[in-house]
Amino acid sequence: MARKELFCSCLLAAVLCLTGSSVQAASEAGAVMSETAGYKSVEVKNTETVVPMPDAYVENADVFTTAGLKTGQLTGDYRLAKYDVIVLSVLGFPNGLGYTTGSSANEKGEADSVQIGPDGKASLPYIGSMKLAGLTLDEATELIRNKLSRYVKIPEMYLSVKSYGPRKVYVMGEVASPGIKNMGIDNLNAYAAIAAAGGITKYGRSTKVQVIRVVDGTMYYRQLNIKNFIRRHDLTQNVFVQDGDIVYVPKTNAFFWKEDLLPYFQAWTAYKAAVN
Repeated sequence: MARKELFCSCLLAAVLCLTGSSVQAASEAGAVMSETAGYKSVEVKNTETVVPMPDAYVENADVFTTAGLKTGQLTGDYRLAKYDVIVLSVLGFPNGLGYTTGSSANEKGEADSVQIGPDGKASLPYIGSMKLAGLTLDEATELIRNKLSRYVKIPEMYLSVKSYGPRKVYVMGEVASPGIKNMGIDNLNAYAAIAAAGGITKYGRSTKVQVIRVVDGTMYYRQLNIKNFIRRHDLTQNVFVQDGDIVYVPKTNAFFWKEDLLPYFQAWTAYKAAVN
């Protein structure tokens, strides 16, 4: 009897050890066994660390600047952009440094004309390619002067804009002519972009217009009430736009009798007439 009890005790201990090891292995693997609806199901726990993603679409009015209707109104110091043509005026060089680049070739050779390329860079003598897009005229002048001073003695130099490159704004949604619009420097605002697209259609929701801009991988938007801008002269409902911005006019939920309801009413009337 003692042997039998001893054998049973050893067998029970071995089973417990094996069971404990299996449970520990299953726990480490993240598998939990559960009895559900008469059959066994396995729920696998996610052991990966979830990293919260930053907001990719953020409403932020601070990114946008309120615009007006004045012609030529700009926001602060003008910053150079792609396709701008700049002129270098160097004191002591009435004909400039004797070079032109891009489509801005100066036939008279009165000054050096440089066009900023689509990559934001301009090709300059001696110093080669240099990024100028995003700089103010003063910042660009100082940068070019410092680079050229290594090769040419320049007593004084001035930088001016000969012509401004077009800004491309995407106008989408319920407008008469959606697409990419080339905007001049004097009318870079949301209302002008919508006007360039033929205006808002009757299906457009003018109280919920969005202006979208991507900054450092984050998409910011500002919601505008163009209806109040037009009817109530609320100037806060118009903002400046930049090259690459998106102006989106959503579709309204309203129903129109002639376009939406009348066809169904006519079909129902014809059906009733045919049945009767």
